[in-house]
Amino acid sequence: MNEELTRARRIVENTGSNLFLTGKAGTGKTTFLRDLVATMLKRHVVLAPTGIAAINAGGSTIHSFFQFAFGPFLPGSQHRGESFRLKRQKIRLIRNLDLIIIDEISMVRADLLDHIDAALRRYRNSNRPFGGVQLLLIGDLQQLAPVAREEEWGLLGKYYDSPYFFSSHALKEAGYLTIELHHVYRQQDTYFLGLLNQIRRGCTSPEVLAALNRRYIPHFTPSASDGFIRLMTHNAQARAVNTRELEALTTPEYVFKAEVKGDFPPTSFPTDEELHLKVGAQVMFVKNDSKHRYFNGSLGEVSVLKKDGMAVRLHDTGEEIDVEREHWENTRYTLNTSTMEVEEKVEGVFRQYPLKLAWAITIHKSQGLTFERAIIDAHAAFSHGQTYVALSRCRTLEGLVLSTPIPPSAVITDADVNSFTEGLAATTPDDTQIAQKENAFYLHLVEELFTFQAEATLFDRILRLMEEHFYRQFPRMLHTLRENRSLFRMQTEAVASRFHAQYAPLVVQTDHPAADDFLQQRIRSGAAYFQKRLNSLHRLLRLEQPATANKQLKERVESAYTDMDELLKKHVSLLRFAAQHGVEVHAFQRARSLAIAGENPNRKRSKDEAPF
Repeated sequence: MNEELTRARRIVENTGSNLFLTGKAGTGKTTFLRDLVATMLKRHVVLAPTGIAAINAGGSTIHSFFQFAFGPFLPGSQHRGESFRLKRQKIRLIRNLDLIIIDEISMVRADLLDHIDAALRRYRNSNRPFGGVQLLLIGDLQQLAPVAREEEWGLLGKYYDSPYFFSSHALKEAGYLTIELHHVYRQQDTYFLGLLNQIRRGCTSPEVLAALNRRYIPHFTPSASDGFIRLMTHNAQARAVNTRELEALTTPEYVFKAEVKGDFPPTSFPTDEELHLKVGAQVMFVKNDSKHRYFNGSLGEVSVLKKDGMAVRLHDTGEEIDVEREHWENTRYTLNTSTMEVEEKVEGVFRQYPLKLAWAITIHKSQGLTFERAIIDAHAAFSHGQTYVALSRCRTLEGLVLSTPIPPSAVITDADVNSFTEGLAATTPDDTQIAQKENAFYLHLVEELFTFQAEATLFDRILRLMEEHFYRQFPRMLHTLRENRSLFRMQTEAVASRFHAQYAPLVVQTDHPAADDFLQQRIRSGAAYFQKRLNSLHRLLRLEQPATANKQLKERVESAYTDMDELLKKHVSLLRFAAQHGVEVHAFQRARSLAIAGENPNRKRSKDEAPF
């Protein structure tokens, strides 16, 4: 992993800072996301602005996760009823998140990010941007832009400097760090990379355009075996090319219908619901193969076609592959109420051969793909970054053919984006700054361990129930609970406040708090003390629980005692772990995940198990 990716990983895993991860096309942003999610200890969800982007990222759309209505969100309208009709389980999920990852952030409008902020403030912490949850925002602002129709921008333009996510009021308040990836893995030719960088910056000098337009070959007609794909600006253009080329083949046509189960919106289908194919058809794979024979974007030609199967010969290797149906899942995130773990629930499944006709595709749909050879028609580019996206899909300049010359008008950039990117250096941290953020996050974890506000709130809830409904029936029980509430205030809350004054300066003063013997000894001692206090409270509440025949009141009592029981179990378990091991960021986060899941983080591991 290069230095930039290492820094990005440190920020996400070891700090609570928001991060904007950006970089040119082909710098490994998607690979980073997949690797991070596979090993992430923080409770997280992956979101994206569109259905296709969400499916590719393995997550949910922003609108479906938060149950947002489509349409502009105006600052100050966060209490609109339709915006927050979330079920209790989704609310509990939101309250238990550590991290929200948003892929393709360049397509997220500023008002949508503020809508997310309003929802998170409502259900988490109203005084902190995004309710205190950490954000990882991934994308390249020189590529796909957010959609802001004229009538929508007529409303939003009164509140925002631009439609881009960086104009979000909440993000400006929250602040963020930036890591820009510079090493391009897709292209190795420095001359071609130089031309791409010029186009990315909006340069339309005669020299740059002349160098690219030397790849204009009028009436270029490749053979099928050459493996060219056409990239075009409009859907109708691509559809017309694919229809014409398929009809030109004289081989029999087969139709393969997808199996769709459950809830899977058509706008999120990764390929056609009815796939029309013939032997000789040029196709593109739309999913990575688990056996690593092909990847999303691999081109080939249908070589065998039967009612119950097919084979495709890959253009780049010549290998013939028997293609099997694949499935895509439309998932939503839920919170397991028994384990309090974030889980993915499959709402729908789309099952189809992972192919689509690919003599031509739109530039928009080529986002994230890589091609060895492409014929590009970008003369009618109509949006910011479109020409750059098309050109940057190709590995080499030699593999690129222009069907029309690129005019200066096709290189469209946005002044707001250019102004923003010029200031990114100010938000790019060095190692010293990251270390400071890591220390602040370490202090946050320790404070979380030694904060007992949640227990105090639930204890007060139980006392109110006793005082309002059981003061005559159970006077002794009420007296006992009052006495113990007072003891909890003196022996737990007040001691925790004094203890904070001891450990906080120690954390701030050391570069490596997890390796500071004196600090770790204090943490272990403190954890042992508070573990005993919570154990005593836990035993008391198991004995002092009122009974009633009133069904509604009984449900309220059981709910309060159950919530307290679950909280104490998890907190005691984590305090026991800290009393034995101290606090090291990754081990502690792993232990916290186990405690939340109802598992014992303190059990001894077998020889075959990996350590924390």
